[in-house]
Amino acid sequence: MSWANFYGANLSGANLTGVNLSGANLTKANLSKANLKGAVLTGANLTGANLRGANLSNAILAAVKLQGANLTGANLRGANLFATDMKGVDLSKTNLSGAIMPDGSNHP
Repeated sequence: MSWANFYGANLSGANLTGVNLSGANLTKANLSKANLKGAVLTGANLTGANLRGANLSNAILAAVKLQGANLTGANLRGANLFATDMKGVDLSKTNLSGAIMPDGSNHP
C-alpha cells in the first residue's frame, strides 16, 4: 500500500499492523484507534490526520509530515520519528517512551 492515496479516508479502528504505507498520502485521514504497530510510514503525509488513541508502537515514521495531526493518547513507544515534521503537534498525552525523536535523540 506504499504510495497509496488515502486523503480524508476513514480508517478508524483499522488493523494495519506491519503494513507498508511508505510515501502514502494520509492527509486529513481518520486513523483514530487504528493499530499501526510496526507499520512503515517513511515519507508519508499525515498532515492534519486524526491519530487519536492510535497504536504506532515500533512504527517507522521517519521523514513523515505530521503538521497539525492529532496524536492525543497515541502510543508511539519505540517509534522512529527521525526527521519528521511535527510542527503544531501536541505530544503532551502521547506515549513516546523509547522513541527516536526528529533530531535523532532517544526519548527516555
